[in-house]
Amino acid sequence: MENLLLTQEDVENLAPYATSGQLAALRAVHEHGTYWGAAEAIGKDRSNIRRDVKTVMARAARQGFAPAHDMTRTVPDGYKLKGVSTLYNGDGQVSAQWVKSTADHERQAEMMRAVVEAMKEEVPTAERTPDPSHPIHQDLLNLYVITDYHLGMLAWGEETRGDDWDTEVAETMLVDWFRQAIHQAPDSHTGVFAQLGDLMHHDGLDSITPTSGHALDADTRFQKLVRVAIRAIRRVIGMMLAKHEHVHVIMAEGNHDLASSVWLRELFAAMYDGEPRVSVDQSADPYYCYEWGHTSLFFHHGHKRKPENVHDVFAGKFRDVFGRTNHSYAHMGHQHHSHVKETNLMIVEQHRTLAAPDAHASRGGWLSGREASVITYHKNYGQVGRVTITPDMVA
Repeated sequence: MENLLLTQEDVENLAPYATSGQLAALRAVHEHGTYWGAAEAIGKDRSNIRRDVKTVMARAARQGFAPAHDMTRTVPDGYKLKGVSTLYNGDGQVSAQWVKSTADHERQAEMMRAVVEAMKEEVPTAERTPDPSHPIHQDLLNLYVITDYHLGMLAWGEETRGDDWDTEVAETMLVDWFRQAIHQAPDSHTGVFAQLGDLMHHDGLDSITPTSGHALDADTRFQKLVRVAIRAIRRVIGMMLAKHEHVHVIMAEGNHDLASSVWLRELFAAMYDGEPRVSVDQSADPYYCYEWGHTSLFFHHGHKRKPENVHDVFAGKFRDVFGRTNHSYAHMGHQHHSHVKETNLMIVEQHRTLAAPDAHASRGGWLSGREASVITYHKNYGQVGRVTITPDMVA
């Protein structure tokens, strides 16, 4: 018989890390003293009781709570324990302890999703926009490709031998680029706003990369950055609605904005919930697809797969769409360079960015041209046109 001593204090301390079912298991073990007794008391299999208790203890330990190992100082929600160093005196008592933590990106993304879900009731939906009054080419789609925009980045031209870049410059550039691109593109039925990731330069209150923790050059607070992103994107979608009968929005996951891409998708889906002319791709998977007649369009930032080996992922994940279409095109970002590769399955294109290079790129010698394109596709014939606009042309 397996004994496990859980005091009332232990149960109370572990409760924040337990689901309702797991908390019931903890209380039963405390009351009866064994997994067997707890299982009989609440009518649950003994192995499940044991698993519940161990799961809760492991979750608490990741946050810094494991009193059996003298760990009682927890880290805040959204972070996870990185390490604990404990100094014991000659009597074996704890005399000093150092707790090291790091961001728990999965938990932060989960928290962001929960916040957005809670906000949906309060998010004001956008008012209906009048349909375009000009003639529409029903078989055409315009794809507006924006990638690696790094909103919130700070670049000083004297340091980078390029242009200055900050939040104000970036917001103006984005809106002005779309205004010119929409004007020059054909009057097509559908417009796809394909934001391919790294729209946000940093992903939280700290100006660091989400996975490696590298310091970033940032020019503003995260809350202001969020406000600017929402304002600019709403303006862009409004302009696209005046041009196209239908607007489809893709806010792809990037390596700089793993969590922000979540709230971008969810927020705009809620905001345009009452506008049937707008659809938002809410997929949590970092691979996206849009079907246009016999033409299929695929999207991925490029942080998980490279242009050389992404085509089979798209064909496998979207097997039904790929099988129904005759012309397939994949679009990627991440590297800031232009690159086109035709495989046996599709044409894969890596796009440049409109953003100016930052100090990191300049010092590393990673240089590339700056541009973005609106590409026109026909339902039956695939790509039939392209307009490429550089920052100088916008200015």
